[in-house]
Amino acid sequence: MSRPTIAMHHVRAALSGAERHGIDTVPLLQSARIPPLLLADDRARVTPEQFTRLVKALHGATDDEFLGLGPVPSRRGTFAMMCHACLGCRDLGSVLERAARFYGLFPGGPEMALETSAGPDGPAQAVFSLRSDLRPYDHGNFLAECVLIIWHRLSSWLIGRRIPLRWARFAHPAPVHAPEYAVLFGCPVRFGARHTAAGWDAHWLAAPVVRDEAALAAMLRRAPADLLSRRDYGTTVAEQVRRSLAQALRAPAPTRLPDVPEVAARLAVSPATLRRRLQAEGTSYQRLKDAVRRDAAISSLAAGQEPIAELAARIGFSEHTAFHRAFRRWTGTTPGAYRLNGVMDGCGERFAGPSCDPS
Repeated sequence: MSRPTIAMHHVRAALSGAERHGIDTVPLLQSARIPPLLLADDRARVTPEQFTRLVKALHGATDDEFLGLGPVPSRRGTFAMMCHACLGCRDLGSVLERAARFYGLFPGGPEMALETSAGPDGPAQAVFSLRSDLRPYDHGNFLAECVLIIWHRLSSWLIGRRIPLRWARFAHPAPVHAPEYAVLFGCPVRFGARHTAAGWDAHWLAAPVVRDEAALAAMLRRAPADLLSRRDYGTTVAEQVRRSLAQALRAPAPTRLPDVPEVAARLAVSPATLRRRLQAEGTSYQRLKDAVRRDAAISSLAAGQEPIAELAARIGFSEHTAFHRAFRRWTGTTPGAYRLNGVMDGCGERFAGPSCDPS
């Protein structure tokens, strides 16, 4: 099952720290199998695997777990040592408090805080916040978002349960790509807050840590890049619909994706209720269907093995020409151009990329 692809503005933000330090980013992009020409295309997207490889390459090139985006570097291995220091904690609340103290030992390190409060309209909530103001730094907003994502996903991993977020808020103003945030975080979001933070039900703080040293070693081999690219929220209606659609693509050659009544029945709601809830989350069934098909198509074309006609049929297009029209609408180019007009790395591998001529 394909995972959601990653927009090009995240790739550009990840690269900005290395560029600021005078590092040639073209070899880094090539090692991640991302065509450098994609950077100029706002509609281009990369697979989670490509983004993970890029972050790993940036860690090596910058020798900084913050990718050169913060006020001071965080040497590689710092995150791993923090994880080892927290593994013996009895519960998640102890983990987050110890982690905040750990990073507080480093001058210029991220200032993090954990607070609990009684919600006037619901149960007590826990608030994990990043107190450091990263707005003065080029693409510091991206770093703040990464910190929030990593800590939420690491928390879920440590207790072996997905923690639903109530909300997320960000200190920076709403960016052009603000509609993506609800999908990234699986909860309502707002911008212009005092601190970047996220809130969830406080009872999760008492959840016991269930991971051991062997599991931590396996996770650290892929972290923190894998934590950035792997989505494990799935708490909104939109995410549940997306998961239903993506699961349908597991079949070798589905004739069609499930329609609104079928998905609504799986979620035990009426079609009208499903549409209203999706509208309240700022999306629609058709937009989610297009996104699932787009991400599956980009992942396949990046892999470079599946014939385009078979890909079109597998993701639910009965006509080859209909798939071409849809793919051009999604990315500005055709499937064939996306696959064939890539660049070659030093080993002669072909990269998937859109045509330089979008017409």
